[in-house]
Amino acid sequence: MNINSAIIQGEKVLKDNFIDNAHLDSEILMAKAIDKDRKYILLNSNRNINTKDLNSFQKLIKKRSLGKPVAYLTNKKFFWNSEFIVSKETLIPRPDTELVIEQVLKLTTHKKKLNILEIGIGSGCILLSILRERKNFYGTGIDISKSCLNISKLNAIKLKVSSKLKLYKSNVDKFTLGKYDLIISNPPYIKNYKLKYLEKDVAEFEPKLALDGGIDGLSEIRKVVKKSSELIKKSGKFVLEIGFDQKNKVTNLLKEEGFYINSINKDLANKDRCIVCTKI
Repeated sequence: MNINSAIIQGEKVLKDNFIDNAHLDSEILMAKAIDKDRKYILLNSNRNINTKDLNSFQKLIKKRSLGKPVAYLTNKKFFWNSEFIVSKETLIPRPDTELVIEQVLKLTTHKKKLNILEIGIGSGCILLSILRERKNFYGTGIDISKSCLNISKLNAIKLKVSSKLKLYKSNVDKFTLGKYDLIISNPPYIKNYKLKYLEKDVAEFEPKLALDGGIDGLSEIRKVVKKSSELIKKSGKFVLEIGFDQKNKVTNLLKEEGFYINSINKDLANKDRCIVCTKI
């Protein structure tokens, strides 16, 4: 069987299981199975595939047909302008989260040197993307998950920014180290009773720790806002990702902790997703 025939076969299995982007997913999983990139597949679609690689491909298709995200099957996800290593312990980077980076780069156009803290670093996709864009910025990332910190470290090495990064395993409440010019966070903000209603890819495979925002979706945001108000320098900026329906409640929390709201920014679906504010 040649590569193209196998991809078409894989696509059919995925379509029969109601997987969106079945053809693209099938191509990406073929690239994984034969350890090549998609470009190779497109240029060599008539080449035959050996039995071992075909078996690997069919196993990947089977897992994808059961809902396992492509990013967890390939252990990578493209975000901003880099490819990041991900694992089942890290949240898969979302295009909407690039909004946080856009806002930070806009805020820091004329800044020569900044000290940044990310609360809940996960795969490192936000902070490391910023460190890569801004040569003289330094970052500190905290996370409660040792696995996430390990993945962040690998990504920092891959992106050649590890010399500008410090990582700490810490609960947000217990972290007291340093004062920061800028704090960023994409905390868990989904109401826990809604978790089971999320898309299957998310509900069954992504880490609950990175999604569960408690009964009202705000339990982690409250902690992050409170801690940020303590760790941020006067006139420092705080950029926070939120749920699309949380704008009013979160802006009230921020104001109570001494933040001035600069802007509320909309995501690709035109929903409120990111708040930029200043410590006063």
